[in-house]
Amino acid sequence: MSLRAPLYAAWLLVFVALPAGAQTVQLWPEVDVLVRLNSKTRLLLIATTVKEDDQVTDGEFGVSFDVHLKPIRRAPALLFQLDESKNQVLTIRTGYRYLPSYSGGSTENRGLLEATARYPLTRHFGHVLLSNRNRIDFRVIDGEYSWRYRNRLSTERELSVGPVRVNPYSRFEVFYDSRFGEFSKTELMVGASFPITTYCELEGYFDHQLDTGHSPNRTTEAVGAVATFYF
Repeated sequence: MSLRAPLYAAWLLVFVALPAGAQTVQLWPEVDVLVRLNSKTRLLLIATTVKEDDQVTDGEFGVSFDVHLKPIRRAPALLFQLDESKNQVLTIRTGYRYLPSYSGGSTENRGLLEATARYPLTRHFGHVLLSNRNRIDFRVIDGEYSWRYRNRLSTERELSVGPVRVNPYSRFEVFYDSRFGEFSKTELMVGASFPITTYCELEGYFDHQLDTGHSPNRTTEAVGAVATFYF
């Protein structure tokens, strides 16, 4: 095993452990279920507890439909074992999310449309996968309609640390909100996922958000834990 694997693991542990001593860090548990319909389509069911736009929504539930348009054929070393969408040059997703309020906050109904393009960086970057996701949220918050554009850039690589498969990643996202008429939010995420069985994957990450759409600016930090099941 090359020196890169333990370096990736050490880098991940440092960043995930950074917020552990902060009192304001939130915990975001999530369960995802992916159902493969055929070689090009699948369903995603999601249930999570989140805090979004500086309001405690207490939950997010939804369903999405994915279409894979073109597989990556030039870099077999990049093949991801469980999430087959990461082996596709382009994936289109459409879906719906319901964000209820259990604590007097806002209730949101959200439609979404997104396209994720992927490109393998194989020659000089050690088989890193670069992804760019463009997404539009169609939002009805307490009966008022607005929309939001989101652009997320991701880098990741699946590798072995001893007998363990691990997929460390980093993501940076910007949000344009029609309510403010500007890019009013940024998000930085670092984490990793770990295949446990042939149909289950666990993921942990640290998330930092900066919202400039309100005065004063608001920040959110969270540790997320995701269990994903593939069928």
